[in-house]
Amino acid sequence: MRFTLNGAPVEVDVHPMKRLLDLLREECALTGTKEGCGEGECGACTVLIDGAAVCSCLVPAAQAEGAAVLTIEGLGDAHPLQRCFMDEVGAQCGICTPGMIMAACVLAPDASLDEIRLGLAGNLCRCTGYSAIYRAVQSARRQ
Repeated sequence: MRFTLNGAPVEVDVHPMKRLLDLLREECALTGTKEGCGEGECGACTVLIDGAAVCSCLVPAAQAEGAAVLTIEGLGDAHPLQRCFMDEVGAQCGICTPGMIMAACVLAPDASLDEIRLGLAGNLCRCTGYSAIYRAVQSARRQ
C-alpha cells in the first residue's frame, strides 16, 4: 500500500486490516503515537488522516491507502503546541501528550476554551488533570 507519511511518500507491504497504529509503530518505526486503550476510548493514538483527527487503533491500514497521514513526529521539534505543552507543564507521563497535541492541531486558531475542551474530549489524561493542557493549547493559539 502507498500513502504519504509526514510529508514523504511511503510504500509498505502489510495486511490491509492491520491497525494503522501498528503499521506506524512496527513498520515505520514511529513510536511517538501511543497505544493507551486499543479501543478508541482514550485518544493516545490520535493521528491526522487527510487533516482529520482519528484514533489509529481503530483504523485499518487499508484506510490510509492514498491518504496523507501526519503523526507527532511529522510536526517536528519546534511546533508551538509541543513547546507550550512543555512551558505550561501540560505533560507528565507523556502517554496522552502526542494524541492531545494531534487532536489540538485541528482546532480552529480562534478556538474558545469551551471549543478546546470539546475538541479534546476524546483524549484522556490520567496524570495532569486538564487545566495545564488547556493552558498549553490556548498559549499555542496566541503564537
